[in-house]
Amino acid sequence: MARALLIVDVQNDFTEGGALGVDGGGSVARRITELLRGPEEYRLVVASRDWHEEDGDNGGHFAALGDDPDFSTTWPVHCVRGTTGADYHPDLDIDRVDVHIRKGTGEPAYSAFEGVSTDDAALRDVLAGAGIDAVDVVGLATDYCVRASALDAVAAGLAVRLRTDLVAGVAPETTVAALKELAAAGVDLA
Repeated sequence: MARALLIVDVQNDFTEGGALGVDGGGSVARRITELLRGPEEYRLVVASRDWHEEDGDNGGHFAALGDDPDFSTTWPVHCVRGTTGADYHPDLDIDRVDVHIRKGTGEPAYSAFEGVSTDDAALRDVLAGAGIDAVDVVGLATDYCVRASALDAVAAGLAVRLRTDLVAGVAPETTVAALKELAAAGVDLA
């Protein structure tokens, strides 16, 4: 099998101190870098980022000015392109990333499969072009963007392995539910 590593949204706004910081996010960044520097070899390494517009509500993704986010379909402003919050976490070694995917520009997007590369190629096409038939999924957050990306990878016909030691979730209850859903969909929880 030709395997890729898909690093989902390891960005400053999703780690401790960020607009939607996840406990353990910084540690996930460091451990992914250790994986990248270790003996495991991937044919392709892909990293996704939320890349939201500065103006507007990004298709209803951001809570309207003056409204509280519901943390389900509306969120505080986060990962606005060109800001520190949208940058990869500094402990993630992006020198080892072959393809960068941007998602959520002007619209809600959770899955890396909803984004495009810096040269406007869909992730599905990038993987197919590299002959990838299996992917390891890691990153943030288990119960949202990691979940959506892994499910879309299964739907794309890929063999999917979620590295449970290299993810962190928003809340214990939704993380457990996401892991159960992924296992039921055929994702290997490693």
